[in-house]
Amino acid sequence: MIIKNSEFTISAVSPKQYPSDELPEIVLVGKSNVGKSSFINTLINRKNLARTSSEPGKTRLINFYKVTYAPDKDADNKQFYFVDLPGYGYSKMSHTQQVEVGKFIEQYLVKSSKIRLVVLLIDIRHDPTADDKMMYDYIIKNNVPCIIVANKADKIAVTKVDAQVESLQQILNPLKDLNFIPFSCERKVYSDKVYEILDDVLE
Repeated sequence: MIIKNSEFTISAVSPKQYPSDELPEIVLVGKSNVGKSSFINTLINRKNLARTSSEPGKTRLINFYKVTYAPDKDADNKQFYFVDLPGYGYSKMSHTQQVEVGKFIEQYLVKSSKIRLVVLLIDIRHDPTADDKMMYDYIIKNNVPCIIVANKADKIAVTKVDAQVESLQQILNPLKDLNFIPFSCERKVYSDKVYEILDDVLE
């Protein structure tokens, strides 16, 4: 995958604001501060296109980023959206706020017919949270194509990454029927596997 261009399209608060151009969507879900925006910025080779919130857990917007790419250097350009859903599980959110975020996420996942893949990001340094497990169960129950990304791999020793990913997969996806991969905004070597997966699902 060769990224040609990327742009912020819209922050939506309701289905009527979702883009209507029928492009495929790659959806990012995960707890607040797990690094969804940094994940997008790394893959599109931009530093600050996807904006991080200065107040974790406060964002109630669904951010759409249009990406123009070519599968290889001889192919025609194609497009898709990265869709960044609100982060869940922030400890300082009230119960009402947590319910609101959950409804916001579910509404999008139910209403959008253009989802090609959900990328569930977790923190490689910690066991999946109860919210992570709930999100995973929801995705599996609704038969949505999914990969799990263990982010922030640069925060642990390179020699421990594979074992930690194996341990986390045993907790969250013991059947090992999903791609479960490490990722780091600092160690770009992990990006190649993500590009490979995206090429497959967007084909």
